[in-house]
Amino acid sequence: MLKNKKIIKSEKKTKKTKKINLDKIIPSLEEMLKAGVHFGHRTSKWHAKMSPYIFTTRNNVHIFDLEKTEEKLRKALEFLHEIKKKKGIIIFIGTKVAVKEITQESAKEIKMPYINERWIGGTLTNFEVISKRLKHIRDLEKRQKEGELKKYTKKEQHDFNIEIQKLNRQFGGIKEITKLPEALLVIDVYKEKLAVKEAKMKGIPVVGLCDTNANPTDVDYPIPVNDDAISSLKLILGAIVKVLK
Repeated sequence: MLKNKKIIKSEKKTKKTKKINLDKIIPSLEEMLKAGVHFGHRTSKWHAKMSPYIFTTRNNVHIFDLEKTEEKLRKALEFLHEIKKKKGIIIFIGTKVAVKEITQESAKEIKMPYINERWIGGTLTNFEVISKRLKHIRDLEKRQKEGELKKYTKKEQHDFNIEIQKLNRQFGGIKEITKLPEALLVIDVYKEKLAVKEAKMKGIPVVGLCDTNANPTDVDYPIPVNDDAISSLKLILGAIVKVLK
C-alpha cells in the first residue's frame, strides 16, 4: 500500500513537471518561408529597434531572420503555455480590417476573449467602468433570453435590440470577462499602440506580433513576423492556438 502511494505521488510529480513539446508545434523554417513570414515592410518604413531581427534587404523590402523568429516564437509559446496551466485569461487583439476575422476565429477556438473592432480607451486602465458596461450587456441578454423584455412596447423592445447590437459590436468579444486578463496577444503591435500602452500601465504582459515598423521593446514577448499576410498569421496563430488548447 505504501509502495502504491509512492508510485502515485511520483506520477503526480511527473505530470506537474512535464513540459509541452514545442518542436512539434513550432513551424519549420521551410513552412515559414512558404507562408511569407519572412517579408517585412519597405525599408523606408521601419523601426531601428527591429534591426536585430532583420536578415537582409531585397528589392527595398526588409527580410526577417527566421531563426530569430523561431527563437522568439518559442519563448512566447512557453510563456503562453504557463498562462494556460494557471487557467489565465489572454485577450486576443487585432482590429485591422485584414485580421479581424482570424483574430476572432483563433480566440473562439480556444474560448479566449478578443477585441477585433476599435480598441476602447480605458479597457484596461479604467476596467471598473468597462466591467459595468460588460455586466450591462450580460444582464440585457439574459433578460432578452428569458423573455423579460417582451413586457415592453414594440418600440422599446426594438430600442433594446439596437442597444444590445451596438454593445456587442463594441464589447462582444470580451463581454464574459469579470477581471483583468493575465496577458494580451496583440496581432499588430504598431497598430495597437494604445492597447499595448494600457497593458504596460497595468503591468499586464504582452505577446506581440511585430513587423519591421514596430518597436519590439514595447512588448514583453515580441514575435518578429509579417503581420499583414493572412498565410503568415494563420501559421503563427495556428501554433499559438495549439499551445493554448
